[in-house]
This record gives sequence, C-alpha cells and structure tokens, in this order.
Amino acid sequence: MWSRDKIIEYLRNNLRHKRFEHSMSVMDTAVKIAKFHHADVEKARLAGLVHDCAKDKSGEELLGIASGAGYKIDEVCLDSPKLLHGVAGAVIARDVMGIEDEDVLNAVMYHTTGRRGMSMLEKIIYIADYVEPLREFPGVDKMRHDVYQDLDKAMVHAFDSTIKYVIERGQMIHPYSIEGRNHVIMESRR
Repeated sequence: MWSRDKIIEYLRNNLRHKRFEHSMSVMDTAVKIAKFHHADVEKARLAGLVHDCAKDKSGEELLGIASGAGYKIDEVCLDSPKLLHGVAGAVIARDVMGIEDEDVLNAVMYHTTGRRGMSMLEKIIYIADYVEPLREFPGVDKMRHDVYQDLDKAMVHAFDSTIKYVIERGQMIHPYSIEGRNHVIMESRR
C-alpha cells in the first residue's frame, strides 16, 4: 500500500485544487468523528483522504473504470455517470494505491449514494464528506451538531438533503440512497 505522502502527491496531481483541499478536510473531519464515536481512526483517515480520488475524472472515464472492474452499471449511473466516482475511487484505491481493506474500500465506494446496512466507517465518511468545514449550505450547522449527538440522525438529515437536492434538479434518485435512508430509520426504531 502507498504511503500517505504518496497518496497525497497523487491527489495533488489528479484533483483540482479545491477538490484536493476538500479531500484533506474530509480526512481531518473523519478522524474527529471516528475519535468521538470510538471507531478506527486510521481507517477513517485513509478513507477520508482517498474518498474523492476519482472525482475529477470525466463521466466517460468513470464508466470505463467501473465497467472494467466488473461493476454492474445501473440506469441511474448511466444517466448520471459522476455518481460512479465512488466506485471508480474504490477501484483506484485498490488497484493503483494498493489499499486492500474492504471496509475502507466500501467507505470510498458508497460515500456518494450510501447504501443499506452501512458500516460505522461508511457512515463516518459519508457524513464527513457532508459536514467538513469547507462545505456551506442550509442546514449544515445542524448536521455538524448532530454528528456528535446522534450519528444516525445526522445520516438521515444528510440523506434527506441529498434526495431533496436531486429532486429539485429533476434527476433520478439512486435506489441505494433510499434504501440507506430507510435502513437507518428502521434501525433507529429498534
């Protein structure tokens, strides 16, 4: 596996400056959330760092990476190939950077759509991507607060915000987002 310095160099060379800064901020935020929730800090650091490593690739490149790795591309991703940056990022993290940890790879893969039954690390990366300090949108301060009160509550708010955003733009909602939201709600009722 690559050293953190080599990964940072790769990101600096393959991402726009703002995206690179965002990645560093997500890494720091993921570490804070992991510490607070007694999760694996090093996995959070690594997944937060690499989560957007494929973000600046074109839709065509993302489709090629995902399909080349055997990922079944659904109609939502065909319509919005940029959703595949998590899948392509996991492929790059595994095949280029040598990251083998399945939990880290899944956190990268599902940080955009979420999914049913997310691990603690997956939730941390999903929400860190949302609430890192460089993000500004209505409701982010409440989510930042909720992360340290009730992670699942923050997850539901993040899912809701994503779904509303997608609806307002007339785009299709990925089924994983709906399944992830519903699963978190059902789990919180138990």
